[in-house]
Amino acid sequence: MSDSIFSKIIKREIPATIRYEDDDFIVIDDIHPAAPVHVLIIPKKPYESLEAVDLDDAVFHAKLLQTARQVAKDLCIADNYKLFMNVGKEVQDILHLHLHLMGGYEGGKGHFNFNEN
Repeated sequence: MSDSIFSKIIKREIPATIRYEDDDFIVIDDIHPAAPVHVLIIPKKPYESLEAVDLDDAVFHAKLLQTARQVAKDLCIADNYKLFMNVGKEVQDILHLHLHLMGGYEGGKGHFNFNEN
């Protein structure tokens, strides 16, 4: 897999607003936010998509969700957020696994309506 924009951010070759970082993940602001708070949780290991992560890698899966919960708490949206991830070349804009954390909604905004066409 060639270097993605996220790999370049991790290596500090491209600037980004970093909200959290540890040995396994970096969390940055989304440059096209779709919510009052919209960050991307990106593993430092360059998995192309969720399907590239071994199903038996419970530590990775747990750490991803733990990181999301911690970042939501740090950003003061722990009671008002949603998570989503695109998986696969047909829907991913960047072929490097990343989880969207979106929150900070007011007045019931931010719900998906799956009945709209």
